[in-house]
Amino acid sequence: MILTIALLLGSAIVIYLSCEYFVNSIEWVGRRLGIAQSAVGTVLAAFGTALPETVVTFVAVVFGRDAAHKDIGVGAALGGPLALGTIAYAVVGLMFILNRKKLGNILLSAADGARLSRDQAWFMGIFILKISLGLVAFAIKPWLGILFLLAYGAYIWGEMRKEDHADTEIHDLEPLKFRPHDEQPSLAWAVLQTLVALVVIFISSQLFVSQLGAMAPWLGISPHLVALLLSPIATELPEILNAVIWVRQGKQTLALSNISGAMMIQATIPTALVLIFTPWMLDGALIWAGVVTMLSIAGLYLLLRKGMLTGGRLACFGILYLVFAGGLMLIGVH
Repeated sequence: MILTIALLLGSAIVIYLSCEYFVNSIEWVGRRLGIAQSAVGTVLAAFGTALPETVVTFVAVVFGRDAAHKDIGVGAALGGPLALGTIAYAVVGLMFILNRKKLGNILLSAADGARLSRDQAWFMGIFILKISLGLVAFAIKPWLGILFLLAYGAYIWGEMRKEDHADTEIHDLEPLKFRPHDEQPSLAWAVLQTLVALVVIFISSQLFVSQLGAMAPWLGISPHLVALLLSPIATELPEILNAVIWVRQGKQTLALSNISGAMMIQATIPTALVLIFTPWMLDGALIWAGVVTMLSIAGLYLLLRKGMLTGGRLACFGILYLVFAGGLMLIGVH
């Protein structure tokens, strides 16, 4: 028990430190490639941090030995967006509140709020289709996985073509940690640091999830509840910690873009995999996860459109995760 707790805390610390290296290098990669700052968050950072859980889904649904293993991938395809749309956004709000003296009272500029609202609209459209397909069975369903891959391709194409708005956060970058005395590190060094950080994040995340699962019997929690409640938080820990780091640096736009971009990946690539390799039929618990996720994103979309998003209101989105947990108890997941 003591060893498990030590490994759990140790892996969390390693993930946090690795995320500091990752956010540092990914900004340099974006600058060297001439990519708009918003796209650094929604595409580059999101793809990197979402890669571990996407690999988990791929291994589960493609190489799973039985239905139980494939269910892990199905759960991840819905648990990821739920954790991001509630816990991760709430962390941004809380960190903004804690750093209000340094950051002021404006969470997002009007331009960044409008852009982020469009991202939520993209997500809602894709997510509604995703849930709808999980309610019906028909022969050509696996082929529709291709549509989700194309949707993500279209999203990336649109993001990469964007230019930074004039009032988007512009900051001098901190020195690259691998080259602290080099004022203009090369793209190769930035990419190397990014890849090393991602490898460490992936290994540490797997250790964190495995120790969380090992603790479940001691806590009296069933494996099914761990998969639905705790594992999504663990697998999305890189995005959550990235948000902590970026908000502390006054880069809340990057933090929110990273979460938004990761949600787009979760709504498309894992969905394509589960459509192709599983029946993709949702039970009551998974439908409930979809409902809570939609409530969160719809609420965020409305606040963004009306220019009413604040740190306090964003922090309240974490309550929806508690609502989800309470709903699971009523549904009777064991």
